[in-house]
Amino acid sequence: MVTTTPTRPVGDLLRDWRRRRRLSQLELALDADVSTRHLSFVETGRSQPSRGMVLRLAERLDVPLRERNDLLIAAGYAPVYSQRSIDAPEMGPARQALNRVLDGHEPYPALVVDRFWNLVMANNAAMLFLEDVPDELVRPPVNVHRLALHPEGLASRVVNLPEVRAHLIARMARQVSLTGDPELAALHEETKAYGPVTEEDAVHQPAHDIALPTILRYGDGVLSFFSTVTTFGAAADVTLAELAVEAFFPADDETAAVLRRRAESGE
Repeated sequence: MVTTTPTRPVGDLLRDWRRRRRLSQLELALDADVSTRHLSFVETGRSQPSRGMVLRLAERLDVPLRERNDLLIAAGYAPVYSQRSIDAPEMGPARQALNRVLDGHEPYPALVVDRFWNLVMANNAAMLFLEDVPDELVRPPVNVHRLALHPEGLASRVVNLPEVRAHLIARMARQVSLTGDPELAALHEETKAYGPVTEEDAVHQPAHDIALPTILRYGDGVLSFFSTVTTFGAAADVTLAELAVEAFFPADDETAAVLRRRAESGE
């Protein structure tokens, strides 16, 4: 079970989440089916919310499970969402599902990351992303976001780096906004400093209208990928809710052929 000790009243935390979601008290009150007066009293500390009220407001505010536990603790209640290691016996079914996804995606790369973009699992094909990368960037825990954008990491091999960098920086900014997590915010600031991101960088070329590819130098040629991100639906465990599978697909026939040959040769 997650156990933390929030240092701020639950009303302050709820108000922060409401403002982060850019909702007025009236909008949230209507959505949560409570009076604006009661919501105002909760935010100012004049009323103590029930456990059910905390969970209802957290649901309407789309608060991540980790932070829902923090809200409950701040209100004087026990947390309700567990946080188990992915290696725990109870996580066996989820671990098996992830392995099936990773193995089934061969010979194309796929990997599992946690909330902080640390690498949790990967298939054999994903190892091509770790080739010729300095040891400090592949020393566990490998942070995939840092690996992708560090000048000595994958960024040195990405042909369309300005576009890809702008996309990844924007994706991280959305995640920071969603979670309000200071560790993610620090990672966001660190990787932003690796190189400039401008509006011009983020403009897709007309040929990329379907999906932005990542074009990676590989040997004497290039590999072109687009990716999908998958999460567990209706997760009730913090660890499980924060896992994401990023699966990379070949964006052209040449890339598919290279990946098949690579798998057949056992590289």
